Amino acid sequence: MKDTPEYLTKKAFYNSLLTIYGRKPVLEALQNPSLPVYKLHMASSNQRDQMISRMEALAEARHIEIARWDRKGLSRISKNARQDQGVALDLALPHYGTCDAFILQQRTSAEKTPYELLALDGITNPQNLGMIIRSACAGGMDGIILPRKGCAQIDPLVIKASTGTLFKTRILHCDTLADTLGNFRKAGTKIFGLSSHGPITLAEITGKVPRIFVLGNETHGVSDDAAKQCNRLLRIPMNNGVESLNVAVTAALISFRGQL
Repeated sequence: MKDTPEYLTKKAFYNSLLTIYGRKPVLEALQNPSLPVYKLHMASSNQRDQMISRMEALAEARHIEIARWDRKGLSRISKNARQDQGVALDLALPHYGTCDAFILQQRTSAEKTPYELLALDGITNPQNLGMIIRSACAGGMDGIILPRKGCAQIDPLVIKASTGTLFKTRILHCDTLADTLGNFRKAGTKIFGLSSHGPITLAEITGKVPRIFVLGNETHGVSDDAAKQCNRLLRIPMNNGVESLNVAVTAALISFRGQL
């Protein structure tokens, strides 16, 4: 039964898993005792060099299961056969999950604490994604909505750009951003899309209510489908003829507004 407590608990656990790959990121994660590691995946064809031996030793010392795969099997785990370097690692992150689970949690929670999220719409540059995560974490945002399609996904470049803040930030996955924004609206969340033509400015957003700020593609901005789900479009005032800011800079301004 898919609605039993056991099934829901197991589903929530697997939704919390973040799989990283690449020898250096995996080794660094294993060396960090504060990261809750679930399983180490290794290609059986790996040559036993110093780095592979170190990973195995760390996993054994931390009583982490080591699963061995052929190259095809490992590529199904890493989802990036070209860059996984024969290793992948499952991290069980407490703040990593799905938008549906977050909405349900907010609906059933006795404490109705207003939250603020960043929603990423077509953010394809891994460096930008990492810097957005860093700004959201430092600025105290309550999480980031990251669609599984159309956006950069968590990889070694993103982890590096986030300078470790990825592991402290709530990342909420969804399949289709527009549909997910619609679900948040039904739950009473206010949706604001960033646009250079927005009729209101970021400074006019005040009060404490559940809200989401939608950041659009680095070139094309917020998509039409996502814009249709927004309650309002807002802009950041520009001077000297500047048309727009880097999306990571915009994320920082939102995350730190009112704090400086």
